[in-house]
Amino acid sequence: MKEPIQLISPVDGRVYAKRQCADFVQIEQALADAETAQAQWKRRPLSERAAFCSAAVDAMLAMKDEIVPELAWQMGRPVRFGAGELRGFEERARHMIAIAPEALAAIEPAPVEGFRRLIKREPLGTVLVVAPWNYPYLTAVNTIIPALMAGNSVILKHASQTLLVGERFAEAMRRANLPEGLFQNLVLSHLWTEMMILTGKVQQVNFTGSVDGGKAVESVAAIKHFIGVGLELGGKDPAYVRADANLEHAVENLVDGSFFNSGQSCCAVERIYVDEKIYPAFVERFAALTRQYVLGNPLDEATTLGPLVSPSAADFVRGQIAEALSKGAKALIDPQTFPADVPGSAYLAPQVLIDVTHQMSVMREESFGPVVGIMPVASDDEAIALMNDSEFGLSASIWTQDLAAAERLGNEIDTGTVFMNRCDYLDPALAWTGVKNSGRGVTLSRLGYEHLTRAKSFHLRHEI
Repeated sequence: MKEPIQLISPVDGRVYAKRQCADFVQIEQALADAETAQAQWKRRPLSERAAFCSAAVDAMLAMKDEIVPELAWQMGRPVRFGAGELRGFEERARHMIAIAPEALAAIEPAPVEGFRRLIKREPLGTVLVVAPWNYPYLTAVNTIIPALMAGNSVILKHASQTLLVGERFAEAMRRANLPEGLFQNLVLSHLWTEMMILTGKVQQVNFTGSVDGGKAVESVAAIKHFIGVGLELGGKDPAYVRADANLEHAVENLVDGSFFNSGQSCCAVERIYVDEKIYPAFVERFAALTRQYVLGNPLDEATTLGPLVSPSAADFVRGQIAEALSKGAKALIDPQTFPADVPGSAYLAPQVLIDVTHQMSVMREESFGPVVGIMPVASDDEAIALMNDSEFGLSASIWTQDLAAAERLGNEIDTGTVFMNRCDYLDPALAWTGVKNSGRGVTLSRLGYEHLTRAKSFHLRHEI
């Protein structure tokens, strides 16, 4: 008997849940059931698929009161913010359902006499979704709902840290009376996930996680079958605050963009470049607002900053901070003012570092925690050069009152998304994508459907 997969809560370190991993017989059965269900599902009218998916969204939202505390126990997000993830879940799901008729419509070139020519969007088959723990509903729904709308079946492998999220998705689909086998949640180890991909019976893998994890998925997907892969691998997202920015607005939003979810977001702001003319005022306000966080038990309504996902994750960030300080950085936040910050625990005070350079890990390696480095810059050109000095490229934000300048500078940044005067948000009408080590492929928007379907051309000569 294989060892069960355990979910260790960051709240108190106890085993919050454990589940037995699926074996190969169960995996093969799941793949067979998915193939059978998909063969019928793809023939259903789009309006019927939309009705099923909308009912599943409704069912998930009906579980909100149970989901919010579960999230806190599983990955540490304070309960006061838990419902926000479900609002984002609903926004993305309903948008992708609404745009499906247009996004999946046949493309018809200019008419040619005697011929009917068109390109149809065909479903791929079975889509495997490998979802992460940090935004467990949001990241998963990016693929699950549009994959089903496009006529695919879906198998979900959720992170071990958020085992119960996969079960919530399965329950929502059950309550919506989705056809048997069309959506399945499997508890899988990394090894058994690779074995499932190697069978060649999934046609697309959408993975959200680390760069190393993405490389592993892509290498396995190409061994035998050239399976399609979509990768969202995180970032080291920069912000640039120009001299003409609304200072109070920039500070308030960048503090939130840096520390929401304890900084455990692929598009969290992890490095900030500020025009030297406003740098002192920006730093002073930024540090003052950061000191207002309340670090503590995420089940407490007063808590605004919960623990990191594990003590080891917190220790990694502690190591980055220590290395930066040893190289001349200055810390603006005294951890002793946050009593819950205990060395070796998952609880870590937010930290703001100045006098940082790109020779420090905290400015180059993904932190995935509550720390941000702030540097002064003398010009737009210097800011762009520093923003692009990274192996990642997921999102970047520009804080200015000059729309033309924001678009001009955005054209020069190596990134998937350019924000102006906002950050850390996914607009479901826009493509969510990354460059460099932030991944490849697209979710959300009309383009998201292109990665969950294949083109099929019809060249029909009807006059002979």
